[in-house]
Amino acid sequence: MFQLKMKQTDEYERLVKFFVEQGLEFDGDEEVDTDIVRCYKVTHGEDDFLVGGFVLAKRQGEFIIDGIAVDPMYRKMDVGKIMVNKAIKVVKELGGKSITLVARAPGFFRKQGFTAIDPENAPNFFECKQCPQYQVSCHPEVMRLEIK
Repeated sequence: MFQLKMKQTDEYERLVKFFVEQGLEFDGDEEVDTDIVRCYKVTHGEDDFLVGGFVLAKRQGEFIIDGIAVDPMYRKMDVGKIMVNKAIKVVKELGGKSITLVARAPGFFRKQGFTAIDPENAPNFFECKQCPQYQVSCHPEVMRLEIK
């Protein structure tokens, strides 16, 4: 049996690379002002093998998950759920009332309590609408979780 470890990290660039490797359409050249709040990585082994990670940030005063991914070999092992729960805990500690994200896997996020936002009412601070793949080969949903 192996043990996974989640911890805060300052390895933002490593996480961005990981997100790209996992198929997220993210090039690191953000057009929107983003304040990184915290980054977390999930690893195992002495070689610090990256299993998952997420970036919690703020845009226009709202908390967002600005990237979250799990290596395919570790999906279905609750790694994503554990990371979402950590994000919720941190946002609560910081006095936040909601988390918004762009979901490439909306079914997973629905199970975590997120709900889709009507595209007409969605915040316009995600880069998706400028991407040439948006609504062509990529059909993400903007989703929000109200924190109680």
